[in-house]
Amino acid sequence: MEWTDILNRIAEGEDEHTEFKPHFKDKSKVGKAICAFANTEGGLVVLGVSDDQQIIGVAEDSEKLQERLTSFLQSGCSSPVSARLGRHEDLHGWVHWIEVPRQRGFEPMRHDGRVWVRRGRSSVEPSSTELQELYNIFGYVLTEERAIGAATSADIDLGSFRSYLRRLGIETDAEPQPHTDDDLLNRHAIVEIGGELKPTLYGVLAFGKEPQSYPQTRNFRIECAAYAGSDRAGESLQVTSATGRLDEQLRVAVRWFQSLGRLEVYGALARRDRYLLPLEALREALTNAVAHRDYSITGSTVQLDVFDERVELTSPGALPNHMTVEGVRAGGTARSRNESIANYLLASGFMEQRARGWPLMRAAMRNFNATEPEMVQDAETRFVRVTFRLGSSSNA
Repeated sequence: MEWTDILNRIAEGEDEHTEFKPHFKDKSKVGKAICAFANTEGGLVVLGVSDDQQIIGVAEDSEKLQERLTSFLQSGCSSPVSARLGRHEDLHGWVHWIEVPRQRGFEPMRHDGRVWVRRGRSSVEPSSTELQELYNIFGYVLTEERAIGAATSADIDLGSFRSYLRRLGIETDAEPQPHTDDDLLNRHAIVEIGGELKPTLYGVLAFGKEPQSYPQTRNFRIECAAYAGSDRAGESLQVTSATGRLDEQLRVAVRWFQSLGRLEVYGALARRDRYLLPLEALREALTNAVAHRDYSITGSTVQLDVFDERVELTSPGALPNHMTVEGVRAGGTARSRNESIANYLLASGFMEQRARGWPLMRAAMRNFNATEPEMVQDAETRFVRVTFRLGSSSNA
């Protein structure tokens, strides 16, 4: 951009593509603008101009400021920013500018641990809907390491965290021990933002004291409902909401399913009882639903629905990382959207060896009633549904 172009932008004033800053002393404000432009449609940050469009110049040495700006573009955001720098010495002093193009990487850019977008003349955090769409545009969702701003490190249940470490075979009593905060940071349960330690989404869901107490996490639960009939228009016979940490949600949902009753099955000489479905198949489907759901879809829950002739498990989001329904059915290589959550559930004994979930469910259903589990994906409205057919086995 030439100086005449900069003068024209200054004359037009701040808008969704232009921001003025008097200096670079407050790097946070400049970083927010750079991050927001990179995540949205690109833009121009001009230093040495006041909010009322007056050129005031930057007092700092021009060469040193160029070096600082170059360094900031490399390390001030979550990934390097491919921006162009310019400068011009006006009668009032040096004016510096940063041309930020729209950028697309594996995930939205962050500054100070948060995602920023441009809305009018302001750099703001996106709403849940905007954030969901932003992750869709980038095509890669990794939300489990995002900080929950309303939470603090004190909201982590350390007893639960240490119990998890012991399940991993890590000694938690022998001395010397690393500082607890270091352990939590290394396990991605917390992150440092602006000098504060904040729990990540993974930290809250795996080790939080009250995981559903924050606006972003309120719907991260399993909704269980049994209906009279073949669809949701039928009468609701029994419902519950499985909340708490992920392991607690799974236990509550399985116990609720068990409470629906058992079938009497008669063999050669004796009667035996069995649940409506083999619990190993249900548990595996539930675990996969919470492990692989799209946590950027903040308004939806995992749903466990029981109808007269089938059981459905519905998880928000499409299959992760370009997986297909056919690939899952074939027992293909596991590709987790939420790697830390999946490893946590594996270590906690809820998930089978990775990529064995679907073969396990198939074998359980064949032995149970000679049916196959079914899977559908709706990429447009973004959900994955697994269906188990009910009915007596022909060889029970």
